[in-house]
This record gives sequence, C-alpha cells and structure tokens, in this order.
Amino acid sequence: MNIHEKYISRCIELGKLGIGNTYPNPAVGSCIVYNNKIIGEGYTSSFGKNHAEINAINSVKIKSQLKESTLYVTLEPCSHHGKTPPCTNEIIKNKIPRVIIGIIDPHSKVSGNGIKKLKESGIKVTLGVLENKCKDHHKRFLTYINKKRPYIILKWAETNDGFIAPKTKDEIKPIWISNKYSRQLVHKWRSEEQCLIVGRKTISEDNPELTTRDWCGKNPTVVIISKDNNLNNNSNVLNSKAKKIIMSNEIIDFKKPIANQITKILYKRNIISAIVEGGAKTLKTFLNENIWDEIRIFKSPLNFKNGIKSPRINIKPKNRTLIVEDELLVIYNSN
Repeated sequence: MNIHEKYISRCIELGKLGIGNTYPNPAVGSCIVYNNKIIGEGYTSSFGKNHAEINAINSVKIKSQLKESTLYVTLEPCSHHGKTPPCTNEIIKNKIPRVIIGIIDPHSKVSGNGIKKLKESGIKVTLGVLENKCKDHHKRFLTYINKKRPYIILKWAETNDGFIAPKTKDEIKPIWISNKYSRQLVHKWRSEEQCLIVGRKTISEDNPELTTRDWCGKNPTVVIISKDNNLNNNSNVLNSKAKKIIMSNEIIDFKKPIANQITKILYKRNIISAIVEGGAKTLKTFLNENIWDEIRIFKSPLNFKNGIKSPRINIKPKNRTLIVEDELLVIYNSN
C-alpha cells in the first residue's frame, strides 16, 4: 500500500462513521496531511450541514499549514450550491495545493466539474486512488445516481434445512431462527439504511416493531406492501416512531411488476438505500424482477423439517462469517 492509498483508506474508515446519517447525501470521508501527518479529519454531517472536506478543514488547528498540505477525499468535492456552499470554494480559499480523490462524483451537478474547478485554480489533482474500494463504500449513492433506484439489500434467516418460517405461527410470535447476536446486527443494518421494506403478511403474523431498538441509530422509514391497506391499527410497527409508507393499490398497480414500481417511488422520494426483510413473497418479488444488489442470509443450526421454503440462490456467497452458531452469507448481484 502506497502513501496515497494509506490516507484514502483512512478516509473510507471516516466515511463509514456517517453511514445512515447523511442521506440523501453520500457518506464521504476526508483527511488532511501535512508533513506525512494527519492534521485534520472529517466526514459528512447530516443532510444540510457540512460536507466531509469542510469538517476536515475546520478541524485543522493551525490553518497556515493548509497551504502546504494535501487533502484526501473518497469522492470528488462538490462544485455547486445546494444546501451548503461548494466544497471546492473552501479548498481554493485555503490554498490547499494538492487534492487526492478516490472516485469521480457521477451526479450531473458535479461529474468532473469539481476536479476541473480545482485544476483551473492551480491545484494538483490525483484521481482514482483505491477506486474499487471507494466505489464499494459509496455503493448506495452510486446505485441511486446511475441506476435511478435505491441500493437494495435482501435479508432473511433460514434454518439448516432451508426454511424461512414454520408452517403455522400459532405459538409464540415471532419465531426466532437466528440468535440474539445476529438480530442485534440486523438492528445495526437498519440504522445504516434509509428504509426497510416488508409485506403485509409479515406485519400481521409476526407483529414486528422494525426499529433499531437494540442499536444506537436512526429508525429507517418502513415501507409496507399492503394491497388493500387493511393493517391492524394496533400493530407494533404502526405505533412505532419510525416513518411509514404504505404501498397500497392506491399507489401501485399490483397487476404490474411490484418491485420496479416501489423502487421508482422511493427514488423520487430521494431514498438511496433499502433493506428488504420479508416475508418470502416480498423477497421473491425482488428476486424475480432481479432488482437487488446484495443478499444477506443468516443460516441457523435449527431444523423445522417443514414450513415455508427460503428463496434459492444459484450464486456463491462472497463472504461467510460465523456469529456464534449462526453463519452469515453475503451474496452480490453481478448485474
């Protein structure tokens, strides 16, 4: 790893601190280096507040050092006025001579204009350091801009013998397949995504809260697919603090591909990521329409012998992680 890669890696770690709080802005990370030492760091604040570069510049104690420093950032600095002034203006104003960038910003209002503006001001710009890692870090934002839909994560837990739920749920609700550590991890994931999608049957049978109660973070907006909007007003999710969007027949046409319609609606609402938690019918809807980017499966040692079969995926997992007795499989869509 060369010196530029070292500092862009640090920027990626900083950017991760903003995931879940910056939407619809990307979670950018930035650091400033003077004499081979980091003198400033920052990541994107909540929407409408400072971007990563500004937070990094503001954190520098001796501002005169900026004139001899290098600014590193995961994504091209913005050059347009939005909720905040352009980051390029502040970089130029502080006479930072070098900027190292992970990837170009594909947004039509930036898309190379930030780099152009910096170069025109005499700043030396290097692009493409740890490009693939920066693309992975910004996968939600890049999917939203390039595919004009949210980044879609499908999540479920299945038994060792391949069932996502028992045949009947007359006993205790809900029936837990994964262990408590896996469930806490799911709450962390919820805090990182902008919305969560479930079907009406999951609400009626499991009566979930769908919050981040076991993790510190924002509750995602809950999208419920309910054709006739016949939900029980006493259900936990309707009485939670999370925002709700009901996808009923007043909003979407249930005779047409449902996942495609939902993602178009979410795109128009500036929602850049979603985690689909079920049930089986809802998961298969996204799979059948091939509208997904990532699948996370908890494989439990439990056996049901019969029940509702989990979706079948003919793609090898890229990652396997043990969570006590559960195994977490992660699959990526190559399309």
